[in-house]
Amino acid sequence: MAAGLIGGAALGAGFGELLRVIVEASKTAAMFRDNLEELASMLSPIEPVIKEIQSFNKAFDKEYETEQLVEIVKRGKKLVTKCCKIRRWDIIKKPYYSHKLLGLKKSLERFCQIVMQTHQARDIKEVLFETKEISVGIRKLSLKEGSSNGNGICNQVAVMGPCRVPEPRGKVLGFDEPLKELKVKLLKDGVSVIIVSAPGGSGKTTLVKQLCQDEEVKGKYEDNIFYVSVSKTPNMELILQKLLQAKDYAVPEFQNEEDGLNYLEQKFRQLAIIPILLILDDVWPGYEFLVHNLKFELPDYKILVTSRFAFPRFDDCTYCLNPLNDDNAMTLFRHNAFLQNGKPCIPEDIVNKVMKSCKGLPLALEVVGRSLCGQPVAMWLKQAKQHSKGLSILHSNTDLLAYLQSTLDTLDDEAGIKDCYLDLGSFPEDHQTPATALIDMWVEQYKLDEDCDAFIKLHELSIRNLVNLVVMRKDDASEADSFYNDHFVMQHDLLRELAIYQSSFDPIEKRRRIIVELSRNNFPNWWSEEKQQPLGAHLLSISTDETFSYNWGYIQAPEVEVLVLNFRAKNYVLPVFMEKMDKLKVLIAMNDSIYPAEVSNFQLLYSLSNLKRFRLEKVSVPSFSTSSFQLKNLRKISLVMCNISQAFEKGTNKMSDNFPNLLEIDIDYCDDLTELGEGLCDVVQLMKLSITNCHKLRALPEGIGKLVNLEVLRLTSCTDLMSLPETIGSLSQLTILDISDCLSIKNLPTRISELHNLAKLCMRGCSSCTLPSTITKLQHLKDVICGEETAYQWEFLKSYLTNLKVTVHEQDINLNWLQIFV
Repeated sequence: MAAGLIGGAALGAGFGELLRVIVEASKTAAMFRDNLEELASMLSPIEPVIKEIQSFNKAFDKEYETEQLVEIVKRGKKLVTKCCKIRRWDIIKKPYYSHKLLGLKKSLERFCQIVMQTHQARDIKEVLFETKEISVGIRKLSLKEGSSNGNGICNQVAVMGPCRVPEPRGKVLGFDEPLKELKVKLLKDGVSVIIVSAPGGSGKTTLVKQLCQDEEVKGKYEDNIFYVSVSKTPNMELILQKLLQAKDYAVPEFQNEEDGLNYLEQKFRQLAIIPILLILDDVWPGYEFLVHNLKFELPDYKILVTSRFAFPRFDDCTYCLNPLNDDNAMTLFRHNAFLQNGKPCIPEDIVNKVMKSCKGLPLALEVVGRSLCGQPVAMWLKQAKQHSKGLSILHSNTDLLAYLQSTLDTLDDEAGIKDCYLDLGSFPEDHQTPATALIDMWVEQYKLDEDCDAFIKLHELSIRNLVNLVVMRKDDASEADSFYNDHFVMQHDLLRELAIYQSSFDPIEKRRRIIVELSRNNFPNWWSEEKQQPLGAHLLSISTDETFSYNWGYIQAPEVEVLVLNFRAKNYVLPVFMEKMDKLKVLIAMNDSIYPAEVSNFQLLYSLSNLKRFRLEKVSVPSFSTSSFQLKNLRKISLVMCNISQAFEKGTNKMSDNFPNLLEIDIDYCDDLTELGEGLCDVVQLMKLSITNCHKLRALPEGIGKLVNLEVLRLTSCTDLMSLPETIGSLSQLTILDISDCLSIKNLPTRISELHNLAKLCMRGCSSCTLPSTITKLQHLKDVICGEETAYQWEFLKSYLTNLKVTVHEQDINLNWLQIFV
């Protein structure tokens, strides 16, 4: 108790000092005056309450909570002091500190709530008995005068209390289709939980509020719709209190949370003669247990959840809310941008440009529309010109920026999740980014042990709705082996712009990541400065289009570890300054044109002595066996949709001499590959070889048996591959062999029996493949994934292979894979 009193005293003193600092700052820090005045008006009424609490020696109930509040007050004072030092010419810092002040306001709102609860606790307890007696009297009266339901239970009249569904603010536009779809999902039998998931600002809460105004929904649930705003730090006790008070039930003191839940279930059971709908708005990660705890076995009882995050355990009952299409976006934008009785005088093309800059996000359409309402044409032209220059609307809308930034507050800096999110801006807008490209970046840049560690970070971003993880072909077996070639990442344009914006606060020479888009001969000013400072960036992304002249100039970027080159060209010139990137670990060059590009100065790669991974897409690749091509630290090569007919031919040097530490080669969708060159067979230290979707590959070289360290051989969807060479039996370390969808393979080689370490064999779609009798010698074989046509052969062999598990693969029929070429 003493500790609590001390904490309360420290809190009171600190609070008074914080309020004084805020009031003084509101007079001098003009840039943040609105924020500070709002804080002052919120805190001023609380000061006398705190003094009263201290005078009666009242303390907060939980010591740890007091310590947290004291810390919030200290940090608040420090933040306000910093804001006073921001000068008007440092306008670029305004969004950052406005966002910080918004975070302080939210924390202090929780603080005020605790103070008021502490102040009211004694008064509440004093009147509780009297209130309960009055309530009992009212209930007795209602039992005498009210109508009965036939089961002896009186129909109770709902008190419009703390759980009434708020009506949407203003007119709801653009949600006709989502409302229909969600309504069907809600009224469908057999579904007890529905998750409405989308990024912040997508209109999830508005959608649910409007759904509750639907006559059919109201007709079904009547007064049994309960709405609870959960938010970031929910309190189960408070939630239970609100739900019980909504029907005017007395709230007893519970021994524990379980008692409270049991009591609520009992009360809900009394109400269940009419279906019950519980809405949990804005549930954050880590609090999914709320949904589980509030799931009661009641007839037609449903829980509707909104969240800016995805919850994997509820994937089957999740409704993903998409951005508005252009027509609906324009309707919503016009409603906010133009006076309803006035005739707009803004040219249609300007309106359209500004609307499109909002990327279909309802919050952006409302905020930008309201900001331009009643403004002269010049303001509209300025906004449209910013969009034409590629500038984000975040630069001119601090309210929208602050709202979107709140999503980033949940990202764990220590786990590197926020850095991974910021890296996503390195790839072009509306582009399907291969998950493997991100994995290559993150493994090397953040020193991760395995590819799966990087994929876990990608999954974390996905469940927070910061990315959309698209799986072209669902294959759990490949994912279990950390093979992610069928996984791609897409991102809402505004979330990408937010990542880029977040990376642009520091001076250019101090930024951790630099993202540049170049067209024709237009370079940013810092690029062309005569006395250019060396850049400190660890990641450099350069995007160019077909109009770029490739007169690169020269920049100094000695700290770069990851270089991403996005381009669209038939002929490409690598930036000459990359030869001085002595710390470069990962190079990703991705061509977005139809055909593979010729790279005139490919030899620049040879100078990258620390390079560990490179990934090329739609590039013509020369021979890797030339004397000058030596990368001693290279560990992985990825070639996607490239011309590689010369890449693995024997040359003046052995590939093993040029790449002495190369462990993995990944070749995907390389249509000109008909035969794999013998040069690759010299890389005896190779551990993983993946040749997938190379439909013209007819044969593997006999020399493949030299790859004695190979552990994984993946040949998926090489439809013209006729057979595997007998020398495959020399791959003594092979543990995984995947020949799925190699439709032309009729027989497995007899020497497959020599693969004594083979543990997994995938052969889905190999319906015509016959197994040799020697296959019974594979005593370490544990998993076989195959189609129904082949499964009977393996079932017969189970008596010889006692540890064998045969999984019959169900065909995943979808056309998602076609998007790779779009």
